[in-house]
Amino acid sequence: MRKLNSSAFMKEDFPFWIARTTQGNVDEHGHDFVELVYVVRGRGRHRFDGASYDIHAGDVFIINPGETHAYSVQPGDSMEIVNCLFMPSFIPDSLLRELNVTDAMDYFYVHPFLQRDQRFNHRLNLHGEDADNVLGLLESMLREQGGAGTGFATILRLKLLELLILLSRFYKTIGRGAASPSPRQQDRTMTARRLYGYMERNYDKKLTLQSLSELFNISSRHLNRLIRRQYGKSVVDVLHDIRIGRAKRLLLDTDEKVISIASLVGYEDSSFFTRLFQRHVGCSPSRYRSLHDGEELEGGRTS
Repeated sequence: MRKLNSSAFMKEDFPFWIARTTQGNVDEHGHDFVELVYVVRGRGRHRFDGASYDIHAGDVFIINPGETHAYSVQPGDSMEIVNCLFMPSFIPDSLLRELNVTDAMDYFYVHPFLQRDQRFNHRLNLHGEDADNVLGLLESMLREQGGAGTGFATILRLKLLELLILLSRFYKTIGRGAASPSPRQQDRTMTARRLYGYMERNYDKKLTLQSLSELFNISSRHLNRLIRRQYGKSVVDVLHDIRIGRAKRLLLDTDEKVISIASLVGYEDSSFFTRLFQRHVGCSPSRYRSLHDGEELEGGRTS
């Protein structure tokens, strides 16, 4: 399986890239950046985590770092997409807090795309003026990138942020038309998903229950209660699940040493990481890599 790195598309000091392309068949691959996809016209199939879904004009979805996907287009069909690739650092948390838009950002980032068995059932499909507005924003971003005029980096950051907030608004509007839980239940669910999404994007950082509690302005006890209600586990256990999942992918897709992978997924103590991995997976990290290395190579693994 191929692994695409951000360096193939974007500069280290400017982690953003956007393109409008005619999409053909693409084998399963992963990457270390966020990929936001908008289907401009046509139709195809999208494979994500072992399941395939029909996609067509107006669909919007996100592939997060560490996840894998593939495309297929049947003979006689065609599909045009806009690919917007960026590293999470492109819009820093400090900017989101300064603009007071963290809720909107997290809501779009997480809500439609959180649960693996629901992500593409709950994808956004836009029509009419909504679709025109999103495509117009993407096309303006393409022009900014191509022109690279004065201040283009700032403009691209703001346009991407505007796009994410706009998509969040569309999703909320669409959700009002269907039967839904009470406002209080919706708020609890959204908070839990926002927290999950934050941990999913920042798993490599030093996260504690106290720091998350302060960030979300909720008591540690209440935060744990919300997460248990949504996922059946504590905040710490959910974070471990996310990190171990990323570690498994790094073990298969890279040649990094176990001690380095421990650090890359947020664990300073490699011995603790190894014990935790053993408990979650049933074998050590090194054993996991050796057990799966042959089948990954058969599938064309690159590092």
